[in-house]
Amino acid sequence: MSTIKAKNYYTGQGGCQRMNCAQAVISAFKEEFSINEEIVESFKNYGGGRAPEGLCGAYYAVKYILSKQDPDKLEDLKKHFLEHAGALECSNIKGLKKLSCVGCVEKSSEFLEKLG
Repeated sequence: MSTIKAKNYYTGQGGCQRMNCAQAVISAFKEEFSINEEIVESFKNYGGGRAPEGLCGAYYAVKYILSKQDPDKLEDLKKHFLEHAGALECSNIKGLKKLSCVGCVEKSSEFLEKLG
């Protein structure tokens, strides 16, 4: 369900406000992981390759949640995302054209949803 919510936030569909990739993912999981509105707001800064180290914002959002909730799953997340996107950095993902931005939102959210 949260994967659909994240996608809707990213695309602005389903009556959702349009958000960047990082904010869409963090917002979709805010209730489930008790993320406050200030954190959601701060993720406005992490879309479009502006996450630390140039990481994909959607990946960074899930990495952020896992680092607080279940750090043992970080390596699994990395493998999952690399398998689907081919890279972790936004510019590299776009260059590979293996996964679209909305695909990154979906794949990162799916990983987190499976844990819940």
